[in-house]
Amino acid sequence: MIADQITLPYLWRRYLSLLRALVGASCLWVVLGSARFEQTTFLLALLLLTIYSLVSAFWRGPDRADRFGLISLTVDLAVFFICVWLAGASGFWVTAFAAFHLLLSAASLYDWRQVLLALVISLGFVNAVRPPGVERLQPLLLLLGMMGCVLALQKQSLLERLANTSKQSVMHRAEAQMARESERERIAADFHDGPLQSFISFHLGLETVRRRMERDPSAGMEELRQLREVCDKQVKEMRTFVRSMRPVEVAGAGLATAVRSMVASFQKDTRIPAVFKASADASHDDLASSTDLLQVIREALNNIQKHSNASRVTVTLDRTDSWLSITVVDDGTGFPFVGAFTLDEMDGLLIGPASIKNRVRGMNGDMEVESRPGTGSTLRIRVPV
Repeated sequence: MIADQITLPYLWRRYLSLLRALVGASCLWVVLGSARFEQTTFLLALLLLTIYSLVSAFWRGPDRADRFGLISLTVDLAVFFICVWLAGASGFWVTAFAAFHLLLSAASLYDWRQVLLALVISLGFVNAVRPPGVERLQPLLLLLGMMGCVLALQKQSLLERLANTSKQSVMHRAEAQMARESERERIAADFHDGPLQSFISFHLGLETVRRRMERDPSAGMEELRQLREVCDKQVKEMRTFVRSMRPVEVAGAGLATAVRSMVASFQKDTRIPAVFKASADASHDDLASSTDLLQVIREALNNIQKHSNASRVTVTLDRTDSWLSITVVDDGTGFPFVGAFTLDEMDGLLIGPASIKNRVRGMNGDMEVESRPGTGSTLRIRVPV
């Protein structure tokens, strides 16, 4: 119940208080217009409740969430009882108005149990007092009570869905934060292993050229020419690094088409012959993990370019049952180990490409790396569709 109260906007509570004040003022107007002043105690009580409703409406802040629990429902019941007692036959509309406000307030602020309690108490009072128009008031109360219970149950269902959505939102934000941190670590590692090392080598080369120029200018010029070639290579590596940081585009192309375009770009940039093969069942536009798969393939191709000295690359995309298979084969130097190892085995031995392993694990997939030092390597990945 407390969660329901906190969730209800405080402006809606103000409207309910204003509605209660309007009910009280309407009843006072009907009674004063009929010149029935014999019930001065009830009139005074109704006036005080009306004033209290106005004050609570305009002095209620957003941080106040009806701390007094059922007191608000008790006040609404009191207003309804006084209206039933004072309105009479000519003021039946005021009594109906008070009943509507009572059950609307109960359904908005509380659950169906409080609505049912308010209905039972109000029906019991009406049957005990037997005011004029009781034959019309009883079915009206029953109808309003049923509507109030339905509204309270619907509100409870919506609140539960809202709570579940909020929990999922918190989980998604945590997962997104973890993904960002993981990506930062991957970028930092790639930058350290790639462009940063190249800049360090370039800096050392400049120092070597300076010393050589002081002793032998002609030899220094030859060293400078070699350093320029190193600089050109570093520019290519930096472009590759920047390209690897760009988001992968999948929408509207299909997985196989996107991989084919990626392999073609790899061949164009690196001048390494690359072949792409795909089975008929491997193209899926609606595959949820397409972006991650493309990122894995791109990282594998970048590793081949930086470390393998390969002269040929083959990328294969296939599907069997509910699994999608990716195979990347090169004829380069291979990994610094011999044999084939699964994902768990590589984790235990602390070998294999770390960023690719993390992405495959995040997709609940399987992975195997086969290394043939001097003749190449094979990367096999299977992910559930």
